[in-house]
Amino acid sequence: MLNRRALLAASAATGLAACARTEAPDGMLRVAIETLPDSLDPALGEFASAALVYKQIHAGLTDYAADGSVAPGIATRWRVAPDGLSWVFTLREDARWSDGHPLTADDVVWSARRLVDPEQSFANLGDFFAVANARAILAGEMPPEAMGFTALDDHTIEVRLDTPLGLLPTLMREFYPFPRHAIEAHGRDWIRPENIVTAGAYTVTAASQMSMDLAKNPHYAGAAGVNIERIRINAVRDAGTRTRMFRAGECDLAEKPPGNQIGYWRERLGERFRSFDAPILRYLKVNHARSGLDTPAARRALSVAIDRGFIATNFFDDTARITHRIIPEPSEGLDPVDLHGSRLRPTIDPDLPERIEIRTVPGVSEQIAIAIADDWRRVGVEAELLVSYPTDLYQAIDSGDFDIAVASFNRGLKSDPFFMLDPFAPDGFAANFNWVNPDFAAEMNLARRETDPVVRAIAYREAERLLLADQAVIPLLHERAHWLVSDRVTGTRSDIQPMLWRDLGLASA
Repeated sequence: MLNRRALLAASAATGLAACARTEAPDGMLRVAIETLPDSLDPALGEFASAALVYKQIHAGLTDYAADGSVAPGIATRWRVAPDGLSWVFTLREDARWSDGHPLTADDVVWSARRLVDPEQSFANLGDFFAVANARAILAGEMPPEAMGFTALDDHTIEVRLDTPLGLLPTLMREFYPFPRHAIEAHGRDWIRPENIVTAGAYTVTAASQMSMDLAKNPHYAGAAGVNIERIRINAVRDAGTRTRMFRAGECDLAEKPPGNQIGYWRERLGERFRSFDAPILRYLKVNHARSGLDTPAARRALSVAIDRGFIATNFFDDTARITHRIIPEPSEGLDPVDLHGSRLRPTIDPDLPERIEIRTVPGVSEQIAIAIADDWRRVGVEAELLVSYPTDLYQAIDSGDFDIAVASFNRGLKSDPFFMLDPFAPDGFAANFNWVNPDFAAEMNLARRETDPVVRAIAYREAERLLLADQAVIPLLHERAHWLVSDRVTGTRSDIQPMLWRDLGLASA
């Protein structure tokens, strides 16, 4: 296995070649991202790239404002009942699908039912965890028609909840209704370019394993404000290659430059290199069902043995902050302390397993895994790396076939603390590591119901304390988001990642 010195020599030697410039096609925004969506169907897509592309082609019940807050989407206004158990959303009367077909309240209700129907989707409650009967439908105990979504008329829906949920309009920014008429006509092939119908700013005109073409949707409600007519998305897995393509003028936006070359590229690209505060957590997912990893003491010993400073400095050029928490703290970067305030020191725990398998994906996650394995070797634990593609890693985790996995999530434009902690709630997308804590679940439910942001933040902190007391996961870093933005691109903001391409423009030649 590589050690630290060999790892740094190998990673620093890549990605620094110079590139010739290429001319950009008129009227097209070219974007380089790590991977394409695993599906254009929001009921099936799970990759972070899917969430990014959905923002371009699908329309949410509510929407993101330019500053990341909540804005009208398909729904123009909403109100909540005094008891917090019912919300009424009023839809745009002129809402249309990209084929001109009217988008109605019946479409919205049908879509909500489809999302929690085990026969039609991956059946994750997701943002519908508080909706009346959603859990019973997911468990197969009730039909989808029992879900608490009702069309009051063609342009009004009522959402009934089992428990109050003050953040419902915020969550509905990424509830993307489906074109029922297209799905009934084409089945799962409705997302093929020749069949796809969307309601967002763009629709898909071509797609392959390596690229995707988007074109402006003339029926989008805000089409008059969409300046870019065409978008080409290229999947470029290697971060160094994406960066060289950008420098050569082959793309206008590129995500995630190599973490260990941040300083190099920031110096050479100047203002074209952009960094953003972002809700990104890098952490270790621990299988609590594995012998040797099933005690808080063992997990804590593994945590404090990790040299987070080495990882932050060498793989992120000190743009990531080391952390022992889920929700970012202003004081991050200090030495680790336990929950009672005393200093923690790496120790050899007699209950630690002799061997641990670390699952990861290629790239910076693999480099992090190598560094951690080196740290754990110093405390008597041998670690074996198993590197695979993301889909294989996700399947292994979901089936419980792992010891430790290097994991991360980027909540994109979601800044509320809810979105950092909620993935680990009992029905969260990251709650797949065999950990159950009723007190944590109860505290998260309390936070979800709360409408006062101050009281809600207190509840989140208490839930986080419970998670950390059990060392349920091992936080490593809070990362910043880095994007490369060419001089062609206009309309970007210094405080918001360039993820809403409908708000961007292209400078004239």
